[in-house]
Amino acid sequence: MTHIDLVTDVTVWSRGAWLPGQDVEITDGRVASLRPTGSVPVPEGARVLDGTDGHLIPGLVNTHTHLHQARMRGIGEGQPLLAWLHLVGEETVDLTPEQAYTAAAAAALEALRSGTTALVEHMWPHPSAEVHDAVLRALDDSGIRAVLGRGVCDRPDPTRRWGMDPRLMQPLDEVFAHIDALAVAARSTRIGVGLAVPNPRTLTPRGMREVRAFAEERGMPVSLHLLETPTDEVMCREHAGLGAVEYLAEAGFLWDRLLAVHCVELDAAGQRALAAHGVAVSYNPLSNMRLGSGIAPVPDFLAAGLRVGIGVDGAASNDTQDVMEALRIGSYLQRAARRQADLLGFEEMLAIGTDGANAALGLESRPLGIVPGMQADLVLHRFSRDYAVLPVRDPGATLLTCAGGRTVAAVLVDGEAVVVEGRSTRIAEEDLVTRLLGGAPVPVG
Repeated sequence: MTHIDLVTDVTVWSRGAWLPGQDVEITDGRVASLRPTGSVPVPEGARVLDGTDGHLIPGLVNTHTHLHQARMRGIGEGQPLLAWLHLVGEETVDLTPEQAYTAAAAAALEALRSGTTALVEHMWPHPSAEVHDAVLRALDDSGIRAVLGRGVCDRPDPTRRWGMDPRLMQPLDEVFAHIDALAVAARSTRIGVGLAVPNPRTLTPRGMREVRAFAEERGMPVSLHLLETPTDEVMCREHAGLGAVEYLAEAGFLWDRLLAVHCVELDAAGQRALAAHGVAVSYNPLSNMRLGSGIAPVPDFLAAGLRVGIGVDGAASNDTQDVMEALRIGSYLQRAARRQADLLGFEEMLAIGTDGANAALGLESRPLGIVPGMQADLVLHRFSRDYAVLPVRDPGATLLTCAGGRTVAAVLVDGEAVVVEGRSTRIAEEDLVTRLLGGAPVPVG
């Protein structure tokens, strides 16, 4: 492991401004100080990351993905959501621990390479403890910070329209016991554990009450796909006589540790209801575009007081794990929809990408950029690594409009350099390529 003590001579994003010529001191995985370059001698034996000509920003948080889908890239291209879900579901049923590990490791490294330092893994319900163990191990091996959401549901339906594929289900008490076991296994890692609900249609009102009570007792977040398309609204009205948000509210399933994912069809009344209960939203622009689901009205969410984070979604519906691309397209999509060129610029999108939903997820808040005391989850961009982003007129504009994984020189999590010059310092990428192409399986367990 490569733990960094000092990032030298770097331009730092802090308190809404770029501070050039800074040395960033890191102690015990946290930023200890920012000071003018050379103002304090470098201690003998210090592990130094040269930040010359670099720009340092807080690491990005991907608030929604499905790591196992990294082995399903390109699946169901051109299919609408429900048809696409059927294809993904069939492959998920057959998922092995070896496949789960390889896919999760590949997706986590791809995320890190684009400047993601934390992600939320929304696992589908799956009866295999070994599959979940494999994902946990892959995340730990990669070095990324994560919230591992274990899938949970209690309404079976082979069609997946008013419930979940029975082949992927377990009784709630068994799922809860396994979540407790995962939390114990994750204690010495950078991984927190939460719960992941496929959508409002997969939990009965009793199940919602039990899931919330379990999560609140343990201080865990819950991730929920909500109103990605009109299906949630239509099916909830057909089967429960209520709209989707009303259905959740009646069961007491709106609170400040709930992350509502997508929310493309969330209307003004729903926005007010979620905001009143402190619910956060995960905005997944590329996935919603790929599946033709629509455009989440993010400016309306923000105006309503909703906390909004960025989501990449799984590699079966976005096909990459590049959070910088999601931020860029997420901004541009809103500008196009509203015909407003100055909407959601660098500072607003960076806030969404680094801190938007952190409170709901149990991650540390970072509203001020890089400041003393924060976790040293940092990304060093060096624009000279890619001539296609030069010249740089404004570093923030460059980061939003054309920078990305190609300009990432290093990624630190807890002060550990887990990516240097585009390569993982922890996992042999050549072996990973072999496994993804069907070569020797990775030992799991």
